[in-house]
Amino acid sequence: MNEIKPEPNGISIIDKPSGWTSHDVVAKCRGLLGTKKVGHSGTLDPDATGVLVLGVGRSTRILRYLTSLPKHYVGHIVLGVETTTLDASGEVTATHSMDSVKLDDVRKAALKLTGEIDQIPPMVSALKVGGRRLYEIAREGGEIERQSRKVTVQQFDIDPTDDPLTFKCEVKCSSGTYIRSLAADIGDLLGGGAHLKSLRRLAIGSFTVREAKSIEQPVLLPPSEGLRDFNKVRVSEEVAVDVSYGRILDRECLGVDNGNGPWAVLNHDGDLLAIYEPHKGRVKPSVVLIEAK
Repeated sequence: MNEIKPEPNGISIIDKPSGWTSHDVVAKCRGLLGTKKVGHSGTLDPDATGVLVLGVGRSTRILRYLTSLPKHYVGHIVLGVETTTLDASGEVTATHSMDSVKLDDVRKAALKLTGEIDQIPPMVSALKVGGRRLYEIAREGGEIERQSRKVTVQQFDIDPTDDPLTFKCEVKCSSGTYIRSLAADIGDLLGGGAHLKSLRRLAIGSFTVREAKSIEQPVLLPPSEGLRDFNKVRVSEEVAVDVSYGRILDRECLGVDNGNGPWAVLNHDGDLLAIYEPHKGRVKPSVVLIEAK
């Protein structure tokens, strides 16, 4: 009698290569890991490289928490050329003479884009408006009005390169920040135009490229690793049973008298059981990974 293998379950940190869409990476890892239940925590453009965190099996349920983590990028901004996509993959729409722009000018412009800013999502993005992704509308030649939204840029460093019109940038920012839009805004602030030449995501929260694996050799980490940037609580076997049933509990049961959560709830062995959040003076599960038998 053939033994039924347990479904893969966990987190995988991939170093996405250039030329692959985030969906391509998911599809590839579905085959390598032997399950259709694979998702990612945040899209990277096809030309971009770097950290892409995958959720596998039941751990796809926790990806929405990872999406909210801050991001860390490095890239290159080219002054004097605007494109349809705000990056190097698009068609050139305008050129500007910007030879007189100095390093200090670019740094001052970047400083104006640091802190909490209003940013309008680019048309070539995966954001959904009216049930359709913006890039789908853009491919058809359309453009719709987008609402600006608040994002936070904690760090926007600019350094020179061998090309006087190309500048290296390093950005630490909140989730939902578009680096290509920052590049275009730099150009506008300098009285011309600009686009993003290259982009590499160095980190999502504490998930960094140093631990990322090749798309050909994904490594599955335990589900608890996916919540390592969040507060954790360990519960007794008795409480673990209540958690597995998805029961609403008193704060004292989790030992979280204070705080807004969310909390990763672990059993005595360190296995991730669920994620709990505040609920009317108590706590309730938003995700249960180990269900009652």
